[in-house]
Amino acid sequence: MSYAAPQPPTECDLLVVGSGAGALSAAVTAAELGLRVIVAEKDPQFGGTTAWSGGWMWIPRNPLARQAGLIEDIDQPLSYLRHELGDKFDESRARTFLENGPRMVEFFQRKTALQFIDGNVIPDFHGRTPDAATGGRSICAAPFDAAQLGARLHELKPPLHETTLWGMGIASGAELRHFLNASSKPASFWYVTKRVLRHGKDLLLKRRGTRSVNGNALVAALAKSAFDRGVEIRVNSPARRLLRAAGRVTGAVLQTPDGEVTIHARRGVLLATGGFPHDPARKAQLLPHAPTGQEHWSAANRGNSGDGLRLGESAGGRVADDLVQAAALAPVSLVPRADGSVAHFPHLIERAKPGLIAVTARGQRFTNEADSYHDFMQGLLAATPQGEKPEAWLVVDHAFIRYYGLGAVKPFPLPLGPWLKNGYLKRGRTLAELAQACGIQATALQATVERYNAMALQGRDQDFAKGETPYNRIQGDAIRAQAAGLKNPCMRPLAQGPFYAVKVVMGSLGTFAGLKVNDQAQVLDAQGQPIPGLYAGGNDLSSMMSGHYPSGGITLGPAMTFGFIAAHHAAGVDPATQAG
Repeated sequence: MSYAAPQPPTECDLLVVGSGAGALSAAVTAAELGLRVIVAEKDPQFGGTTAWSGGWMWIPRNPLARQAGLIEDIDQPLSYLRHELGDKFDESRARTFLENGPRMVEFFQRKTALQFIDGNVIPDFHGRTPDAATGGRSICAAPFDAAQLGARLHELKPPLHETTLWGMGIASGAELRHFLNASSKPASFWYVTKRVLRHGKDLLLKRRGTRSVNGNALVAALAKSAFDRGVEIRVNSPARRLLRAAGRVTGAVLQTPDGEVTIHARRGVLLATGGFPHDPARKAQLLPHAPTGQEHWSAANRGNSGDGLRLGESAGGRVADDLVQAAALAPVSLVPRADGSVAHFPHLIERAKPGLIAVTARGQRFTNEADSYHDFMQGLLAATPQGEKPEAWLVVDHAFIRYYGLGAVKPFPLPLGPWLKNGYLKRGRTLAELAQACGIQATALQATVERYNAMALQGRDQDFAKGETPYNRIQGDAIRAQAAGLKNPCMRPLAQGPFYAVKVVMGSLGTFAGLKVNDQAQVLDAQGQPIPGLYAGGNDLSSMMSGHYPSGGITLGPAMTFGFIAAHHAAGVDPATQAG
């Protein structure tokens, strides 16, 4: 189905600035509630960082968990957040999220093209915290046929190329396992063959893949739902300034290829432009490890340069500066591209797999490699002496890289040569050779690997307790560990060369510090009062986790939920009345 471009209106009910999950959740919800909605996207394609993401959402007590018999009272996730956030815990905001998250999921399930798959076996990050769950709090967008976008297909931002296979997104879980086993198991070989053939057909006929998974599926399904409801998504249309009248935000001026366009929004404006991961000035202000704003390589969308925060401040809003951590930290490797540009690859999956260690240039491990990306980087920051760069090397052996790959390097049968040639991947026949290639202290690296190998055979990491929490274990690979006679799904000796390494630097999946808001996602002024007609969403809204990272999906879950809440507030409708 194709969509005819409507004539550009100058008036609407709600103007949404940005087009990630938080923005599109608000846009679709508002349109379903009868409001006329315009979405203004700065980039040539919609989807923002969400389109590159894993697409997981932390929504405790969600309908898919309940259907599977995983029932918990609101007090359990509330208690988990209370313990995790400590003195940053805001009970009112937490309750608002936990009460409305399930309503949001039910709303999209019943009324839109967006459907979900469960994460009922995915644990919270910190299994030792009271009331941490071993599953039932996560959901992801179901795979979606983006061909349904018709003529707008090519305006959907594709997944980050380096995380794909020839531009083909691969879903986590069972599908990823098929791809890893394609060379050894006939069933997996045929699964992968069918996926590759379909992708090839898409490239031939559509010039891009159409089977969207992960965050790309989330954006595609939300966009289809938006178009079905008459929402206009304008690309190449950054918001330059807000309009105000009588103390209220009443619209914005967009910069378009045809010049400035003024949009009057009767119910207000929602800012959801993705935070500040590529705003050097704001990074210098809020990220201590980036004193000039340049020492941070975010994997977030390059267009996320703090526009929404500056717009909010122009109307009297305040950006939170008291978070425990202002960004959702993640290890990132810098991937040279043929055109001379550099991609920022987030290392989210392989660190917990058996046969990998992370070391600093001193040749020493510094943290539990199987912990969350955020915790991994906190460990690196803590281990880095003042004045030195927080950098590390992910070190593996030949068997590891040929089965799992490493960062942007794909597993067998794809070649290693191009990555060795462009310098992204380092190799040594021995650990000493690898250390020399990387600038790592060779004697220390040898000693670290010997100690690690002995612990791996015992099945217990005496240094960092790797593999001892449910999250560690599910991120590992119990099947291959058991097949090798090992006790710990996250540990295997680095046995036989050649050995390989990729450098990781300070990066993030996005930022946490955004505009201060109330429980309805209204932006607050310096006196803590809501600014009429101004809402924040996604990473422009300061994270309710206050810089903590208790579980996967704590960015997209609240983004979808508070977008849903903001739309109801703008429409003058109580979300509780929409349930059932």
